[in-house]
Amino acid sequence: MKETISLSQPAAVAPPMQKISRLRWSIILVLLIAAVVNYLDRANLSIANTTISKEFGFSSTQMGLLLSAFLWPYALANLPAGWLVDKFGPKKMFSWALGLWSGFTILAGFVNGYSMFYGLRMMLGISESPFFTSGIKITHRWFPSNERGLPTAIINTGSQIANAVAPPILTILLLTMGWRGMFIAIGLAGIPILLLWLKLYRNPTPAEEVEIHGVEEATTEQQASQPKASWGSLFKHKTTWFMILGNFSIMFTIWVYLTWLPSYLERSLGFSLMKTGWVASIPFFAGILGVLVGGVISDRLIRRGTNTITARKIPIVCGAALAACFVAPIPFVHDTTLCIALLSLGYFCSQMPSGVIWTLATDIAPKSQVASLGAIQNFGGFLGAASAPIVTGIILDTTGTFTNVFLFGAFLLMLGAISYGFFVKKPIQAVE
Repeated sequence: MKETISLSQPAAVAPPMQKISRLRWSIILVLLIAAVVNYLDRANLSIANTTISKEFGFSSTQMGLLLSAFLWPYALANLPAGWLVDKFGPKKMFSWALGLWSGFTILAGFVNGYSMFYGLRMMLGISESPFFTSGIKITHRWFPSNERGLPTAIINTGSQIANAVAPPILTILLLTMGWRGMFIAIGLAGIPILLLWLKLYRNPTPAEEVEIHGVEEATTEQQASQPKASWGSLFKHKTTWFMILGNFSIMFTIWVYLTWLPSYLERSLGFSLMKTGWVASIPFFAGILGVLVGGVISDRLIRRGTNTITARKIPIVCGAALAACFVAPIPFVHDTTLCIALLSLGYFCSQMPSGVIWTLATDIAPKSQVASLGAIQNFGGFLGAASAPIVTGIILDTTGTFTNVFLFGAFLLMLGAISYGFFVKKPIQAVE
């Protein structure tokens, strides 16, 4: 489970970098496709919301609970998921995760009652938790630190691509196959990806690690793999807690977009249901660019000599702070075009940190705990994600408008920028 690196091989046997590059980018492509399917599995219930509630006679409260059934288990499962990826490796954990989440999605197409539906959505959340932690473990192994931001960002764009294309794709499946057929089709889509993954992925050989990371870094990783620091030791560091707080704060506003944007467009801007469908996709397409821009900026800064952690923090802090500036004035703007522009710019900037936050964990964590710290940070993010629809609903019930939703989101975005900017400063040293 722990790989050791032997540096005794002669330089002549080192594999050509071109061959390594083809393999590792093929791996990233598979992970990107898997990320899209991963998020389609999450979004299918939202698309079929009205159809399912009518068929089973579920109340709005029951559907609200069902829609949130994925988020809380997912957030909590991230904690052990990171440790398991560090212990058993990304190939095994991602394989099990992809197989299980596909199976649970298929089974959801055969449910006949609320309890079974709720239980399967919980299991979906648990089974999807190792995905992004496996991703950062893979980019950590296959890419040097000054090239790691872009591949991590590409994997994270999968969620934004899925958010943008889910409404038309899933709606077509819903109309042609019914909601049960839609669930089964999306679940089956994961099977060929699993087979391709099992055939394609392997860990880099010792010679490849030297070629990728250089002798000095490869030696450091070999030495760092020996101590077995406990998973709980990460919580002894203030850095870990500020990463949790920072990601909570940024993810809150992102999930306000994901869960309440269509409602805002209809209730506050007076859009029809049909118009809402395509206008709501505009910010999500902006989000795709935001994730990629954040990763590119980070890697370029490192190549120009900027300290690695500083280079990661710049797109995180600037993205969150700029997002707050664009989000805060939205409820006070009455021009529809300007409002959509602010929504799109706000989401673009809020997504700039997304991939870089994961990459930062690879630079901050002890080498043997990369996935663990990434998962703990993601746990904080999805606490924010799970809180967003609930807090937004309470504010709307209390005030009847989205004004305080956007202002609170802007406040949290600034809090996230401060948390990463001032309190995440240096790598965590392993503690027994």
